Amino acid sequence: MPTSALALALAAAFVHALWNLLLARARDPEAATAVALVVAVVVFAPVAVLVWRVDVKVWPFIVGTAVFELAYFALLAGAYRRAELSVVYPLARGTAPVLVLVFGVVVVGATTSWLQGAGVVLVGSGVLILRGTRLRAGAPELLFGIPIACCIATYTLIDKQGIRYATPLSYLELSMVVPALAYATAIAAFKGRAALRAEANASSFVAGLATFGAYALVLAALQRASAASVEAVRETSVVIAAGLAGFFLHERVGPARMSGAVLVAIGVALIAVA
Repeated sequence: MPTSALALALAAAFVHALWNLLLARARDPEAATAVALVVAVVVFAPVAVLVWRVDVKVWPFIVGTAVFELAYFALLAGAYRRAELSVVYPLARGTAPVLVLVFGVVVVGATTSWLQGAGVVLVGSGVLILRGTRLRAGAPELLFGIPIACCIATYTLIDKQGIRYATPLSYLELSMVVPALAYATAIAAFKGRAALRAEANASSFVAGLATFGAYALVLAALQRASAASVEAVRETSVVIAAGLAGFFLHERVGPARMSGAVLVAIGVALIAVA
């Protein structure tokens, strides 16, 4: 893997963990998420137009992924109000690739390898360590983390097909417009516009830029290295998020929780490269 691709993939991992940190530390994560999404679609609209190429066949995929993107962000914001970033983020990001792999094997009939099997075991072990014995079955980390993982897995499967009919940034912009506007409208209706104004700050603005910025960095890395290697490096975001949560949010990220995050990252990397 070229050094430039490695640097870009690591940067993408950091930026992805960063916008999750910014939303998790917000006073009102739901309102901050709404503001960030609107900022993202507005700021990157001109960029998407410059590289615009959209086939009419893309629309069923855009509709499908938009539904699950909306659910993803709503669940994510709700999770960050109630649970810890250092548990929710690795749980959701680590479980999603496992679900995609299981879907491919069970439904599509795809083959798997011992490396991918080892990856699943590592992810499962890491998640168990992250959960710890203090969490109950009804804990918010599980109630939100698993559905978030399901949303990620579903829109990932949709996007793998839909991206064939549009340029990546055009596809991303189209898939995010409706979720951003719908979520912001819902927050304004339930919490009032004052809630949105209160979170219209530099932190939410940076989070919005980072949501698309992380994706742009991934695209740049993919121009220089294979998809498998880029995806594997990106999973360092799991460890980065846990570290940032411990430092900035003062969550209890001790050796056990950090080792769990590392196991999840390694497991997902094995699934990606195998």
